[in-house]
Formats: sequence, structure tokens, C-alpha cells
Amino acid sequence: MTGDEVFVAYRKYDGALHWHQTMRRLGEDRHGVWLGAGAGTTVRRGDGPLKTLEHGKVILISPGSWWTASFNGPPARLEIYCDITTPPTWPHPGEVTMVDLDLDVVRFRHNGSVALLDEDEFAEHRIRYGYPPEVIAAALRAATWLHTAIGSGAEPFASEHQSWLSKV
Repeated sequence: MTGDEVFVAYRKYDGALHWHQTMRRLGEDRHGVWLGAGAGTTVRRGDGPLKTLEHGKVILISPGSWWTASFNGPPARLEIYCDITTPPTWPHPGEVTMVDLDLDVVRFRHNGSVALLDEDEFAEHRIRYGYPPEVIAAALRAATWLHTAIGSGAEPFASEHQSWLSKV
């Protein structure tokens, strides 16, 4: 199934389509399934305008994890962008979907610093959408784990993602 197209659909908690795009299945390893998209690929937020990527990227879909990880090639300002999500599901081999829970953990390319983003959006949406306590707890645990893993240079955040990124 390597090379097959996969529709990647992030949704909001109410089921509304959020960021989505078609990517290519690059392969699988101990971390999960790796999907790739080259520079020039388009992405869309909901039914908004298409946005064209200026850089290649790969996304890691790690089974059972409350996050997905995007690894962006230059010139992207954010080298790593992890969305805190519900565990991804595969309705069929050509589609993966998950609920975006607003929090993001990123690593900046220029200085390697790691940051947690969108805490305000998470606070607002947990009330608006009525996130259950177990979802809130899992999201916060995932954000803490990612911040530590990325900051300490744990794999696949240190270098293992580079071989996948080289394929796009």
C-alpha cells in the first residue's frame, strides 16, 4: 500500500470538517504510519480557500495516540507541528480521521525552542463543545508528553523523521 493516496481529515469536536488534504502513504515503522506531501500540495480548512504548501511535509499517525505529528521541510518556520487530537481512526485504508482538540506542540526551526500553543482556544472549546473530563485529561497528558519528548530529543522527533521527509 506504499504510495497509495490517503485523505487526511481533521475534524472539530462537533464533527465539522477542519484541516484536510490528500497525502501519499510512505510506509510504516515502529512509530506508526507515515504520510507525505511535497511542496505545491494543497490543503484546505473546512470549505475555505485552498492553501498551497511551500515546503514538503510528512505526518506521523501513531496508533492509539492522542496526537499527530507533522514534520515540515524548509522553509517552514515550524519544523515540528503536533496537533493534540483524539486517537486517529481509519474508516478504510484510504482515509484517516481524528478530532482536533485545539492544543498544539511545536518546535521552531530557527532556534529549536518548543512551545505549547492555543491554550486559550482549548479553554474556550472545552466549554463550547462540552469536552468530557476524560478527553480533557487525555489532551493535557498528550501535550505534556509531547513537550517533554520533543524538548528532550526523543525519537521520532530528533532525527528519525528525516528519512521520511527525504521521500517527499
